[in-house]
Amino acid sequence: MITYRKSPPLRLQRLHVPAPPYWAATIIAPYGPKRGAPIAIDYLTQTASAADRVDVTVCENVRDELERATQRRPVDEPALIDASELAEVVFARGQEALRFCAATDCSVIHLVSTRGALPAAITDRVVVAIAAWPLDLERLEPLFEQARARELRWGVIVPLLFPSTTGLSELADLAAASDGASFFAAVPIEADAGAKKAIAQSRAVADDSEAYEMLFHADLEPLLTATERHVAALAAEIGADDFIVPPRWQQRSNWNGAVLLTLTATRMLAMKLDVETASRIARSARVVAQLEKPIARVAEAASLSIVEGLDDITVDALTEWLETGRSSFVDHVNKQWRLRRDSGL
Repeated sequence: MITYRKSPPLRLQRLHVPAPPYWAATIIAPYGPKRGAPIAIDYLTQTASAADRVDVTVCENVRDELERATQRRPVDEPALIDASELAEVVFARGQEALRFCAATDCSVIHLVSTRGALPAAITDRVVVAIAAWPLDLERLEPLFEQARARELRWGVIVPLLFPSTTGLSELADLAAASDGASFFAAVPIEADAGAKKAIAQSRAVADDSEAYEMLFHADLEPLLTATERHVAALAAEIGADDFIVPPRWQQRSNWNGAVLLTLTATRMLAMKLDVETASRIARSARVVAQLEKPIARVAEAASLSIVEGLDDITVDALTEWLETGRSSFVDHVNKQWRLRRDSGL
């Protein structure tokens, strides 16, 4: 059972450095974290839970809350608006937050899901991320088609929840057929005890002793990483990016440079590929994100090597990215990341 309860507070969080998977500088959440049944996914904490009764808090006046929260400091971009699940269809509080951001010229990643709805009004500063949970192709297909028909900038998020995530190839084909998905990206989800119990009671797991044993007693991180890389390979096959592409990604800003570095470091660490170098790149990403001067201006005036805290690999990668929009080092890491991993899927 899901019940809705109106409540004034709005969850608003500012981040100093970009973090996967959304790369947002500000997170706006007009609803409570648990609002799905039988399994609720909190996309902000990347966790799943289950309960017989779910009480969903709904912000009563989103615009007033945002105006009060941003009196001294505007919303940092890109912003992430969590408007997933059926609550958005009923209350449209995510749409209210989107209108506020549009009025302030703030770029937005607008998160919806299978049971949710696309925003009615949208600008070219908005990227719509459609989370495929539950993975119901009959529900997702009209969402994809609507996004394509409206010429939105959109992509697909694949929540990885073992062993409930199946049909990845079919989902990728559907995204490709809709001719417009700019990204096809995985988001690993960690299930709590209640969610694991609900999954275990499903027929697919109850009849599979190996899956049941792995659900409760195995280290699932290697499997989730392998599946995440498999999703990246599928993204390459359909011609989409394999990460959530933030709005205004074409700009050579400090934030986007930090996103590029963090994404690279995260993948290197997950693959255990030169961990020491990956750690240095991650530290450099924090320096770039918090640097007061634009890195493009620093590179034009002198060299990024004068910035304290940047290692040589980072300097070379960012310099090439500023000049050409790409980095051979980053491309090499991404190529390794996209090698297919079908084992166990």
